[in-house]
Order: sequence, then structure tokens, then C-alpha cells
Amino acid sequence: MSAPELNYGLDALPHDGVARAVTIGKFDGVHRGHRQVIKQLCSYEASLEPTVITFDRHPHTIVRPDDVPTPVVSEFQKVELLGEAGARRVVVLPFDNRLSSLTHEAFSAEVLAAGLSASVVLVGRDFRYGNGGEGDVSTLRSEGEIHGFTVEVVADYCESGGTRVSSTMIREALTSGDVAEAANLLGRYHRVRGVVGAGFQRGRVLGYPTANLSGDLEGVMPADGVYATFVSHRGTRYPAATSIGVNPTFGDVSERTIESHLLDTTIDLYGEVITVEFVQFIRGMQKFPDSDALAHQMGLDEGVIRTVLEASASA
Repeated sequence: MSAPELNYGLDALPHDGVARAVTIGKFDGVHRGHRQVIKQLCSYEASLEPTVITFDRHPHTIVRPDDVPTPVVSEFQKVELLGEAGARRVVVLPFDNRLSSLTHEAFSAEVLAAGLSASVVLVGRDFRYGNGGEGDVSTLRSEGEIHGFTVEVVADYCESGGTRVSSTMIREALTSGDVAEAANLLGRYHRVRGVVGAGFQRGRVLGYPTANLSGDLEGVMPADGVYATFVSHRGTRYPAATSIGVNPTFGDVSERTIESHLLDTTIDLYGEVITVEFVQFIRGMQKFPDSDALAHQMGLDEGVIRTVLEASASA
């Protein structure tokens, strides 16, 4: 699927008169609930361009700066995932003082009507918008009558137990290491992306060379431990064993890193961008008495990881 058209900021709205179906939200993680909304949005694709309005940061950055959750995915990942879900245009609005000061009437007039020529707007039942969150579904419907768009309220996507899927649930699963549950909620494996940097080369000495990620990563880092993963590089996807943590056996690393060992593949990835997809938690991080004991455990881990990844490929 091709990448969506991207408009960044209020000044970049197209103002082109093209009729659109529009939905609005944070869409952090682009999880199963979000994708249900976009599926409904795309049902209008024959006559209306499916368009998503989202934000460059959590609204709490402005309204509650002491309570800003860590994003599940980066802004760039979010745009890509929205495109994969079917959005043909993504509008990213910086959630700054300019945007937060817009009244709900001004948002409908300037963004939805003039900027995007909205014909249909899809929102959740608890949707709020405009300065102070004073606008809601009823005000949006009233403004739609003025500006020529209709409003549809989309149903919440719930798990079988009736729990509403949320980015908070996914974040909690990842921070506890339950990447399988996160994948269930996301409808895909959780991904992190970054540039491979130099490590201590210990994996190479032990017979398990690794690609090391640290520093600025796209996507929230799961809990410390060893995982069954896939690593993607330039369109090729490799099965991999991945560890997260500070490597307690050696005790001389203070920064948490992601180290991925590609199975049955030797390739120099230094300086390259890779994506790591987390399939299943294997074990927690342990301190081993020496490097031989660590290498032995890595061999055992690899056997388990091969089984998990083979099963996931055939599922």
C-alpha cells in the first residue's frame, strides 16, 4: 500500500475542495480499535477521500504537562501505520497553543470545512474538541449542519470480555514484557525502530553477534528480558533473538539497549536503520557466573525462539 498524503500543520491544509471522509484522534499505536474506525472511514472511499486528523503529541503536553504518557509509536510510525490501515491522507496537527486556543466553532469552520472539505466526520461517543474541550458530538452535529457535513459516532472496539481497547492497556502490557498481549491488542506485533550503533562486540566473541539499538528509538521499549522477534532491514525480514537491558553478567553498561541476534544470517548492520518486531517474551534478564554460562543459556534461548517464530509464521 502506498504512503498516505501528509499535511503537517494548520497552514498546510489542502483547501482544494476535494470531498473527504474525516476522522479525528490521537491514534497512538494504531491498535485494533483504531483500525476498525479507519475501516469504517474507508467504506466511503468510492466517493470521499479517507482522511485522518491526528496530533504530533499528546494533548496533555499543553493541558496537563505533568501527566504525559509515553507514546506507543513515534509520529513517523503512526503516519505509516495509518497508511497501512487504509488512510489516503493524514493531517498531523501540532498540539500547540495555537491549536488548543481554537474554539470548537473555529475548528469546524477552518479545519473540517474550509481546510478539508469534509462531507462525513467520524468520531467516538466521548469526542471533545476546541478550546477547553468545550465541543462535543452535539456541537459537532450542529456545526455540520452549517458547513455541510454529517457526523457518525463510531462504536468502541472491545475485547471479548467487554474491555475497551486502549493505548494505555498496550503501554502497560509492553512495560510488563507481555508483548504477546500487546500484539493481540494492536492486531500486529509491536515495533521499535532505530539506527544500529557500536556495542562491546561481546556477542560476536560468544558466537552470537548482535545489532545494537540505544538512544533515540521510535516506539516504546518493552521491559527488560529476552524475546522472540523479527528484524526487518531494507525490505527483508529476519528471525531474531533479542535482549533488552543492561547485560548484568558484565555489569559495565548503564544504558538500556536492544541487542538483536539474527538467526542463520550474518550481515553488517552498523549505521543501518532496522525495525524490531516483538513476538513473545522468553525469559527475564539474569546475571550469569561467567561468559560460558551466558553463551550456554543463549543457545537454549535460541532453540525456544526458533520454535516460537516457526509457529508464528505458520499461524
